[in-house]
Amino acid sequence: MARILYGVAGEGSGHSSRAKEIINYLLKRGHEVKIVSYDRGFANLKKMMNFDVEEITGLGFAYRNNRVNYAETALKNFLMSPKLAESFYKTVKIFDKFKPHIIFSDFEPMTATVANLKKIPLISIDNQHRLTDAKTEYPKKYEMEAIAAKTVTKLMVQFAKAYLVITFFKTKSLNSRTFFFPPILREEVLKSKSKDGKYVLVYLTSPFEGLIEELKSINKRFVVYGFNINKKEKNVIFKIADQKGFLKDLCGCECVVANAGFTLISEALYLRKPYLAIPVKGQFEQIYNAYYLEKLGFGKYWDNLSREKIEAFLFNLDIYKKNLKKYKKENNAKIFRKIDKLIKKYV
Repeated sequence: MARILYGVAGEGSGHSSRAKEIINYLLKRGHEVKIVSYDRGFANLKKMMNFDVEEITGLGFAYRNNRVNYAETALKNFLMSPKLAESFYKTVKIFDKFKPHIIFSDFEPMTATVANLKKIPLISIDNQHRLTDAKTEYPKKYEMEAIAAKTVTKLMVQFAKAYLVITFFKTKSLNSRTFFFPPILREEVLKSKSKDGKYVLVYLTSPFEGLIEELKSINKRFVVYGFNINKKEKNVIFKIADQKGFLKDLCGCECVVANAGFTLISEALYLRKPYLAIPVKGQFEQIYNAYYLEKLGFGKYWDNLSREKIEAFLFNLDIYKKNLKKYKKENNAKIFRKIDKLIKKYV
């Protein structure tokens, strides 16, 4: 059995959500797993009683009105430089004490760098490497954002033995080290039953001004997450984030209005929920997700929302629902089999 050091990016909850499923699988297979993460990733994984998790410091974005604020992001990460250096040395110490046979990284650069430094096999698992390791298609107005995103992706996890990349649409690898798989879904989602409710689920990890007033003007019930409050205003019901409650609302909603994070889109498609995406501006990976969501006919995306745009999306729900019947629902078995083969090969 292998000793595995597993680095998990902490920005948002998507990385930790899929890492949880993989780590549980590795533990069931008898492997020993040591995890390092930060921010929301650390908080989410620390809740798992059987997980061995260490906290480090990681890079993050600063947001303002549904847009990445690059000046604030740069300042935020610059001020964290001493802590980032401390975290790197902490990761090295964890490595020296744990003595892993192999390192897994879900877009977490500390563990990836340590793997290269110590000459230990590195396996990358994420959705970001779709941008660099497959032929990409997107509107040319996003060219600058695409170049920036590809550059960052290449720098974050380098020289992996294999890149296991998850995607909700078909694509082909540009090299022999990259392999594509269906989205990694939580066990709770795989076991859930979807029903067509009479409300719209709204989830914004980067809330922006004006949306709530637009929702109040539409003859529809909206259940809203992301504002960290519990209250009701006319036809809008606000709820504080709770995994069980949110999944229940996701399973029971008529459709979803949300930012274009990969994990929520993947879960919504599995449950066959039409999706209106509002990508965080400046975050190309979300733009990329939203573009393919619309291209496949599973929903719509806009850079900005208005009452007219939301109502147009709601008017076309039957079209999106019909298209979603063609979406192939798969579990995590394919990527698990590949992980088994890679551990056998490199350990």
